[in-house]
Amino acid sequence: MTDTNGDELRCGVCDELGCYFSDEDGHFYCNNCNARVDDVVATGVADEDFVDKGGGGATYNPHYTRYTPSVKPELFDPEHLGPMEPADFGDVPKGVVFRMEDYYKSIRVRYVLGVQLLVEYQCEKLVEVFRVSPIICGIAGEVWLRFVASKRVFGDSWADGVIEESEIQGEKKSKVGNYAKHTNEPRNMYRKRMANIWCKSLKNTIPLSSSLAISYLACHIAREAVLPSDIMKWAIEGKLPYFGAFPKIKESIKQIERSYNCPSVVCPLEANNMFRPSQSVSLQKLESMAASIAHSIGLNLPPVNFHAIASGYLKQLCLPVSKILPYACRIEEWAMPPELWLSVYERRIPTRVCVMSILIVAIRILYNINGFGKWEMTLSNPNDDPSMDNTLGSDDDAEAMPTSQTMDVDQEGTSSSVHIFESDCAELLQNLQKNYDDLNNRYEYSKDLPTYLQYCKDVVFVGLEPLYKDPVLIDELWDFYQKNREGMEASGEVEPGLQGKRSRDGDKQFGTTKENPNNQANEPTISLSANSSQSSYNTFQDSQSHQTSSSADKFELSHNTRDMAIRHMKIDMEEQIFCYIPPRVKVKRHGYLHYSRKAAGDGAYTYIAHADYYILLRTCSKVAQVDPRVMHESVLSLERRLAWIEKRIDECVNCHKKQCETVTSDKISSSSFLVH
Repeated sequence: MTDTNGDELRCGVCDELGCYFSDEDGHFYCNNCNARVDDVVATGVADEDFVDKGGGGATYNPHYTRYTPSVKPELFDPEHLGPMEPADFGDVPKGVVFRMEDYYKSIRVRYVLGVQLLVEYQCEKLVEVFRVSPIICGIAGEVWLRFVASKRVFGDSWADGVIEESEIQGEKKSKVGNYAKHTNEPRNMYRKRMANIWCKSLKNTIPLSSSLAISYLACHIAREAVLPSDIMKWAIEGKLPYFGAFPKIKESIKQIERSYNCPSVVCPLEANNMFRPSQSVSLQKLESMAASIAHSIGLNLPPVNFHAIASGYLKQLCLPVSKILPYACRIEEWAMPPELWLSVYERRIPTRVCVMSILIVAIRILYNINGFGKWEMTLSNPNDDPSMDNTLGSDDDAEAMPTSQTMDVDQEGTSSSVHIFESDCAELLQNLQKNYDDLNNRYEYSKDLPTYLQYCKDVVFVGLEPLYKDPVLIDELWDFYQKNREGMEASGEVEPGLQGKRSRDGDKQFGTTKENPNNQANEPTISLSANSSQSSYNTFQDSQSHQTSSSADKFELSHNTRDMAIRHMKIDMEEQIFCYIPPRVKVKRHGYLHYSRKAAGDGAYTYIAHADYYILLRTCSKVAQVDPRVMHESVLSLERRLAWIEKRIDECVNCHKKQCETVTSDKISSSSFLVH
């Protein structure tokens, strides 16, 4: 085989003549299909064999050497705040072999650059669409650079460490069908693609949701009134680039390649697999992630902007901002609860819930919402019967308050002048009830069918082509739907403007009022489904139009209406694990009323409350997008903190008085001694 020349070899795979010699293993390789010739192996030659001396020298030609393609060094652009060595998405071209180092460098740089672009897009939208201060762009860039540096994904031993960890964990073998498609890619000992292992590790170390956390963190540092609920709502609606941003990321990476003239084809993963989130993030997870990022880079965070967030909440509740906000700010400055700072613990009370709990305490103090039955008084006219006030604490309702004696633990001697808006309490509760059903946090794409279809096209199914590409048929079907819809609206079968939407809050609706078939006392019958007492209250008010002119029938209908409203309020409270307490009748102390929890037999807790407080609590919970029980626990925590502060102040004042009295007595005794 020593007389065999590389030019005379014929490939057994593609039947092409001519092979190149490789310095790495001594074998010959086909220049066309890259197949190896197994029956020919090159041997070592002397230096004089490289020169033809007329005697048949030069048996080896260095031209026939197979070289491995190299990848250009990584580039860094200060404008984009990160590495700029991207690669085209797709499979590796046939006949090209890359080293393992080329694969993980390209995947790593591409992923980090894609998440960085995602942060840039989100900051641009926050500034342009939602009128956030442009300073967040600089803050987000600084936080992003430090966050990536803290993760150490650009270390020299990162790739080997990830592969070793995957082999230690004993990952399962990949499917056999992937072997033929990705034959040239490196694999671990379990035959799993290393490209997927590296990408999975990057997603766990720097998740795609970290872009939302950094955007929220930048708004928090800039003292903007942007909440985690706002970030997630805008992201789900598609207003903030997140779920459907991967096509734009792909195009941006290609433009960066063209501008730096460094195209590469090393990365075998698609943009859909790398930059498309699989699920949304919970609000508490987003807040804790922002705090974790700040903690990892050593950033001391300020508390939330209470004034701006509380002002926005009061506007949503349709409450007077100028009346309530100054007193709420005093409570915030006095108490400064630790829940106003971001925390890495997901189970802690969220910051937005703490802000709302301060507003609840302020409203209760100003409007004297302490279980005096203001809501029950609005159900009927007190002038109808002089004994109406006595029925507020009837024996029928006494069963619901087994711990009523332990509930009334308010402070004695509280001045009634604190309740400066007590006369407006009934009006406040009525407004909260009227606005309760309108406070649903509906997404914008759910308002009608065309908007929803456009949302699906731009966000849900972005990057996918329709199976049927005939636009004429699609337009005809849409025109047919619109004509049928208009005909149904004209005939009254469908309410105009209603597109079959469903309420996203999961609340059930009260049915319409029906006449009693037996016509007994004209009592309305209502289909129970326990949404809110406001719906039942409106139904009861409509039923009053059918009452008789006699005073006896008028009082009887009013009494029945009030009883049914209280009954539905009890049902609504029981669904939220709250226990209804009748209004206080024999009031001995008029101060702030502190509620407590009641331990049930199965170890759970039942929350005891009056209807006035529950109406305020559930409405504020709906605005803050949290369960009423969580909101109630936050209020109880704030009340305990305020009570502890008051107790400490009293102790300090009493101690100071004793010291003053001691000093005074000493002065008197010393002066008398001098006189004598």
